[in-house]
Amino acid sequence: MQIMNLPGPKAKALIQRDQEVISPSYPRGYPFVMDHGKGTEVWDVDGNRFLDFAAGIAVVSTGHSHPRVVRAIQEQAEKFIHISSDFYHEKWIELGEKINQIAPFQEDAVSFMTNSGTESVEAAIKLARHYTRATEFIGFLGAFHGRTMGAVTFTASKPLYHRDFYPLMNGVVHVPFPDPYRPVLESLPGEEYGATVVRYIEEQILGHLLPPEDVAGVLVEPIQGEGGYIVPAPGFFPALRELCDRHKILLIVDEVQSGMGRTGKWWAIEHFGVEPDIVCAAKGIASGVPLGVMFARKHLVNWKRGAHGNTFGGNPLACAAALATIEVIEEEYMENATQMGDYLMSILDEMAVRHPSMGQVRGLGLMIGVEFVKDRLTKEADEKLRDVIVENAFVRGLLLLGCGRSTIRFAPPLGVTRSEIDEAMEIFESALTAAEQSLELDEASSKDRGEVQPIAA
Repeated sequence: MQIMNLPGPKAKALIQRDQEVISPSYPRGYPFVMDHGKGTEVWDVDGNRFLDFAAGIAVVSTGHSHPRVVRAIQEQAEKFIHISSDFYHEKWIELGEKINQIAPFQEDAVSFMTNSGTESVEAAIKLARHYTRATEFIGFLGAFHGRTMGAVTFTASKPLYHRDFYPLMNGVVHVPFPDPYRPVLESLPGEEYGATVVRYIEEQILGHLLPPEDVAGVLVEPIQGEGGYIVPAPGFFPALRELCDRHKILLIVDEVQSGMGRTGKWWAIEHFGVEPDIVCAAKGIASGVPLGVMFARKHLVNWKRGAHGNTFGGNPLACAAALATIEVIEEEYMENATQMGDYLMSILDEMAVRHPSMGQVRGLGLMIGVEFVKDRLTKEADEKLRDVIVENAFVRGLLLLGCGRSTIRFAPPLGVTRSEIDEAMEIFESALTAAEQSLELDEASSKDRGEVQPIAA
C-alpha cells in the first residue's frame, strides 16, 4: 500500500497563499487541497487519488459532480441564476412540494428556504417562539447546531464554540443526551435509559427550573453528529414526544447531518417511530450547492409577511440541484445507503474483534461512527489514537473526519460501492494498525527514558 508524501508541492504553495488571506478560524483537519472529484473518488492538485469517506461532512450525498445534478445546475444557470425572495420562481415551488411529500409527519409541510444548516436552526428558533409565544428552549449536551449566535447557543459539543463569544442567546437549558454507551444518569430498576433522560427533563428541568408553559421547544439531533455519531437509546424519542405533547412543547429535530437518506430513510427520526413538529435540513440536500430548509407542520407557520426572510435562500441553482439530488436518492441511493451501511458495519464489527481499541461501532445506514478507547472496560477515550489514525489514513489515500472526543465518522456518498468500501477498509485497518504500533513504541520509549506517565482519570 502506497504511503504518499503529503502535501505535494502544489498543495503546499496553495496552503501558503491561503494562510495569507483566509480566516484562521476554519477547522482544517489535514492538508488536502482538492482539484476534482467523481463519485466517491477525489484528486488533489498534485494528482494524488483518495477515497472520500467524509463527503464534505455528509454533504455530497450523490457523490462528487453527479451528472444529473451537474446538468440540472447548468440548465438552470442558462435561464437565470438569482431572483430574490421578494418574487417567485418555479424550482422553489417544486422543491417545497417535494419536501411536503417526504416530510416525516402526516400534516402538510410548509418550507422556509435557507443557505445552510445554521440558518435553518435560526429559522426554527424564531418560528417556535413566534407560534408558542414562549421564550425558553431545551437542548442537549454534545449537540452541534451551527455557529451563528442562536444556533451556537444550542451547540454544546466543545467549549471552543462558545469561548470569547459570551453572552450568548438567553433561554437555553442543556440536558444529557441519551448515549447508551456512556450513560451519565442513574436509571430506575427496569427503566430504559432513553426514558431515564426524559424523566430527568420532567423532574429536574420542568420540575425545578423551567415552567413548562414558558418552553417553546426541544431542539435535538436524532443522531448526534459532531458529538460523536451517537445513536440514542431506543426509548428516548417516544418518551420525549409524549412529554412534548403533554406540555404543548414543540419537538424540533436537527436533521442537517442525518437527513436526506443518510441513514437509509429520508429522515433519521423515522427510525424512532415519532413525528416531529419542525425539521431543520441542509448539508446533503443539494449535493454540495449551499441550501438549507426549515420546514414545519402547516398550522405552525402562521407568521406574517416580512416576519422572516433572506436574500439567497431558495436560490434557483440550489433548488434545481436539490430536486435532482432528491430524485437520485429516491431512485438509486436510499436503498444503497441501507445495504452498504450494513456491509460497512459488518466489516467494522469484525475488525473490532482484532482491535480492542475500537470501543464501539455504531450508526444507521451510512452514518457510522467508531469510538476509540484506551480500555474497553473503563471506556477511557483515546483521542490521540483517533487523530493519528485519521492522519495515517490521509497519507494512504482515505479521507476521514473525527467527531466527539475520540470517534471517527464514516459518511461516504450514498452511492458508494462495495468495492470502494473494501478498498477503504483495507486502508483504514492499515492506518489503525500503524497508529497502534506507533503509540505503543512511543509509550515504551517514554518508559525507557524514565518519563512519568500521566495517571488516567
